[in-house]
Amino acid sequence: MTVKHLGKAEFDLFVSKGYSVVDFWASWCGPCQMMGPVFEELSKEYKKAKFAKVSTEEEPEIAARYKIMSIPCLVVFRDGKETGRILGFMPKDSLKKEIERFVK
Repeated sequence: MTVKHLGKAEFDLFVSKGYSVVDFWASWCGPCQMMGPVFEELSKEYKKAKFAKVSTEEEPEIAARYKIMSIPCLVVFRDGKETGRILGFMPKDSLKKEIERFVK
């Protein structure tokens, strides 16, 4: 599955069912740029959750709603409710272990 880029129109529907991992990022953020390819790879391998990205520049309302203070910030949702957060860049294996803490 490819990573979907979400805007406010589809955000709530996307996270409403099952597990979702959403990467809050910005184009000017170096660690976010490093996280991008790792996040893409995991989205193709990981079948238990859907993966999406939200630009904090293009969608400041969504970032504000979830109180995103630093990026990259991955927010894990289950049936529309936040169940966990992962802050900062991580190598793929570490990131996968972190996601697995929240996605059962």
